[in-house]
Amino acid sequence: MMVSSMRCLALAALTLIGLPAIASAQDMQAGSVTGLPVPRYVSLKTDRVNLREGPSKEHRTRWVYQRAGLPVEVTAEFETWRRVRDADGTEGWVLHSLLSGRRTALVAPWSKKKDENFPMRNAANEEGAVVARLQPGVVASVASCTNAWCRVSVGNINGFIRQERLWGVYPNEKVD
Repeated sequence: MMVSSMRCLALAALTLIGLPAIASAQDMQAGSVTGLPVPRYVSLKTDRVNLREGPSKEHRTRWVYQRAGLPVEVTAEFETWRRVRDADGTEGWVLHSLLSGRRTALVAPWSKKKDENFPMRNAANEEGAVVARLQPGVVASVASCTNAWCRVSVGNINGFIRQERLWGVYPNEKVD
């Protein structure tokens, strides 16, 4: 019995040591259908997108998104369906034709402070003049990201915001 317990502990230790390597490999995988990276960010194409429990129209609708341009993260692919996760962590399946490759991001959706806003600047540095103050949850179109700053637009206002303040781009991701 002692040997059995030792084997279990050794196996558990090896499994834990191997997890970071497995997670890194998963981060770099290509989608089984598109060949595009999984995970990756995309946006909703229309103002009405059903989030389903499984990858078919026979599965129950869990949620209906009503915000075109909302960023979601593709976490899996199956035939014409994509499993997505939103900024709240809700996951489900969406028909691929309802998704767009257009990059958007949410401004600090995790912020809970009342009246908090985030500066959008005219240059990719803290010294740039503030051209707008963005509230948490605002959807911004992402033009590019480099060196921890993203060039974004909200309506007809263009500027730069720190990449860490956006949900819809990965840390240090370069977007062209």
